[in-house]
Formats: sequence, structure tokens, C-alpha cells
Amino acid sequence: MIDEERRGTIAVITIDNPPVNALPVAGWFELADRVRAAGRDPGVHVVVLRAAGKGFQAGVDIRELAADPTHRTLVDVNRGCFEAFAAVYDCEVPVIAAVQGFCLGGGIGLAGNADIVVASDDAVFSVPEVDRGALGVATHLARFVPHHKLRALYYTAASITAQQLHEYGTVERVVPRDELLDAAIEIATVIAAKSPLVIRRAKESLNSIDPVDPKRSYRFEQGFTFELNLWGDSDELRQAFVDKRDPDLPPAGP
Repeated sequence: MIDEERRGTIAVITIDNPPVNALPVAGWFELADRVRAAGRDPGVHVVVLRAAGKGFQAGVDIRELAADPTHRTLVDVNRGCFEAFAAVYDCEVPVIAAVQGFCLGGGIGLAGNADIVVASDDAVFSVPEVDRGALGVATHLARFVPHHKLRALYYTAASITAQQLHEYGTVERVVPRDELLDAAIEIATVIAAKSPLVIRRAKESLNSIDPVDPKRSYRFEQGFTFELNLWGDSDELRQAFVDKRDPDLPPAGP
């Protein structure tokens, strides 16, 4: 599910969970552990976070959630997402996200907390949470786009391309898919050649001056997901997604 290789002082961590790299509860915690361990290793100067397959990451495993009539899996997967996103943000060395194809929901959380993002020219970014009866990762989408664009994307669950994000300056480089890993390694190599002590302190200092704490902000967002599940709409939206049908919802919410 989560693979790792070393290229000198660069740790390449790969999400590999076909067909769309959506992660179950265990996968999120495994990813968090791998990223944290790499950051603690003095032999690692940079982490590249990438994915195998047609897309980067499609968030949580909706089928796992829909199969649990209790709220246990929901609580666990929210904690797992929090841990994985925080691991990327807190990683003691810079994290470069290499994004191809789709980057949805939890993928936005991972890439949004990375230090640098490179993307393939077919990459699209989206937060479809409102269509799945959940909320969250607006915190991380806000690291990609301006305020009003964030709201438009969030309410409509629309996609934005890598090229558009490159114009905003939030995606560092857009390349053909077959050049994506090389582009990430190229940037990582430049950083890895610098003083490891200086780079680690630079990462810590940059996190310290962020105007918004993404961990606290995301945790606050998660509370609204729990609230939605108490109302029941979330259950129907998730099941409709699994059944590949339109949801049957009441005409108005509370």
C-alpha cells in the first residue's frame, strides 16, 4: 500500500493502492508513520511523496465507511487523515509532492501540506467533499488558491488544473507525466545538496511563521463532518456514491 525507496539522501514514498489510491484507515496511519520515520532519519535530506497508477490520491475509502453502520470507521479514518496530513506538514525535512492525474479530497490534504508541488500536465485538483456528505481540506485547498476561488471550488466541487495552479504560483512545475518523478527528483537534489542542518531549521522556521496552523484548522473542519453524520445526509450521500446513483435527500436541511 505504501512503498519506499532511497535515492541517496532522497526518500521516495509511493502510495500504491489500486484502482484510485483511496486509502483505508490502516493506509492513512501507515503513510503517516513512513513520512515521520523518513523525516527523523538523519540520512534523509528530502522526501518525495508520489503515487503509482493513473492518479495521485482519491481520498478515503468510501466503501469502507459505507460498510460500517457505526461511527467507528469514520472516527478512525478522520484521525488517520489528520495524522497523515500532519506528518507531511511536520516532516523534519522538505516534502515534495509529485501529482499526476487526479488529486481529490485527501490528496489535496497531502499535497497542500507539502513544501513544494510538481504536477503532470494532466493533473486536476478537486475537493468533492460536499458531494460525499463530508467537509474538510478547505484548509489545504486554501494553500493553493485565493479566497474566493477556494469558495467557488468548494461549493461546486469543481476541478482546477495544474496549469491554473502554476499560474497562481502554488504548483512549482508542470511537466509531461513521464517526466514527473524526474522533475521532483531534480528539485529534491538541489535541496539535498545543501546543509542538512540549515534545511531542517528552515523547514521548522517556515512552519512557525505560517499565518494559519493547518493542523488546528483542519481539526476544526472535521467537527463539521461529525455533525453532518449525526443528521444522516452523509450516510445517504456515501451510499449513493457506492451504488452509483443520485442521492435521495430531503428538500431542505436544518
